[in-house]
Amino acid sequence: MPHSTSTSASRYLTEGPRVGLRPFRAADGAEFTARVRESRALHEPWLFPPATVEDYEPYAARLAEGVSRAGFLVCEVATGAIAGFINVNNIVRGAFQCGALGYGAFAHAARRGLLGEGMDLLLAHALGPGLGLHRLEANIQPGNTASIALVRGRGFRLEGFSPAFLHVAGAWRDHERWAITAPTA
Repeated sequence: MPHSTSTSASRYLTEGPRVGLRPFRAADGAEFTARVRESRALHEPWLFPPATVEDYEPYAARLAEGVSRAGFLVCEVATGAIAGFINVNNIVRGAFQCGALGYGAFAHAARRGLLGEGMDLLLAHALGPGLGLHRLEANIQPGNTASIALVRGRGFRLEGFSPAFLHVAGAWRDHERWAITAPTA
C-alpha cells in the first residue's frame, strides 16, 4: 500500500490518500471522548475506550510513555478529524519483537475504509523501521465479524482459539488469535 513518511511540514507520522497516523495528544481528549460516546453502539460489547476527558488523560499518557506500547490516532487528512485509533500494546523486544493490537473506528468513519487504510499504514510502520517489530497479534472475540474481516483482509492468519482469554464487559471472553509477521529476507 503506498504511503509516505512524515516530513517536517506534515502533521502525521505516516500518511495515505485519505488518512494519516499521529500519536495521541492531551489536547485530543475532548474530540476523542465525544467520538467514543457517539460510537457506543458500534463498539459495545467488544471495546470500551475512555468516554470522558478525565479517563482519556491517563489513557493517552500511558500510550505516550515507556517502550511497551504505542498509540496512534487515525485522522482524516482532509479535515484532521479523528476517524479511529490503533494501539500497539504489550510490546516485547529481544528475540520476540512482538506487539498486540487494539483498535476501533468511530461511528462517523465506520464502513468507509478509513480504519483499513490506517491499519495498512500502521502495519508498514510497526513491521518496518518505525517500530521494528517482527510480529503483531490481534485477539478478537469470535462474534466480532467486522474486526475479523479487517485483519483477514490485511493478511493476518488465524493461529488459534483461546477460551476465556480476556476479561471484557464483566466476563471472561473467548478470543480468536490472529497474527501477521514482517516479511523475512
